[in-house]
Amino acid sequence: MRRRKNNLYYNTNKKKKSFITKELISEIISWISITAIAIVIAIALVTAFGMQVKVIGDSMEETLNNGQGILIDRVLSRIASPKKGDIIVFLPNGNKNSHYYVKRIVATSGDTVQIIDGRLYLNNQKVDEGNAYDTMQDAGIAENAIKLSSGEYFVLGDNRNSSEDSRSANIGIVRQNMIVGKAWFKLKSDNASGGFIMNDY
Repeated sequence: MRRRKNNLYYNTNKKKKSFITKELISEIISWISITAIAIVIAIALVTAFGMQVKVIGDSMEETLNNGQGILIDRVLSRIASPKKGDIIVFLPNGNKNSHYYVKRIVATSGDTVQIIDGRLYLNNQKVDEGNAYDTMQDAGIAENAIKLSSGEYFVLGDNRNSSEDSRSANIGIVRQNMIVGKAWFKLKSDNASGGFIMNDY
């Protein structure tokens, strides 16, 4: 139907242009499919190569809380050696009857580690950690300099005055064959949000 307006005619039946096209719908479906496949693959990889453990105690606060779950990578950590700043899960002396220990690596193969006046020293140099960690009240076996051999690691808890770690004689140096995996994702807890675990070094 055509109507006159200001001596001009226009068509009232003109179809409105649609912004939703078949191509757009097809693209949306494609992205949804890709996302779903990625999620399935991720779940399969975590199931096959990863595992979940819970933190026991407050030795890793404020990074990780007592009872908080973390996902660990059991495969890539064996391909690429852990490095300073990584949070690892291990069994002291390979004791499978022990609970899993969760600590941060502060020294690796070839390093000389020592604790002097409550502070961490690597290769005779004081490590600048700012105010991230409390002054350690007990140096333990690191009161004297310790030279790490190949495949050996020295670990500390982030809450250092409430942590049983490499300073303790019954744990001591962590060897490669004691490591179960590297922590890569922390699950949400009552006191902390979930997210990726970042290196401090």
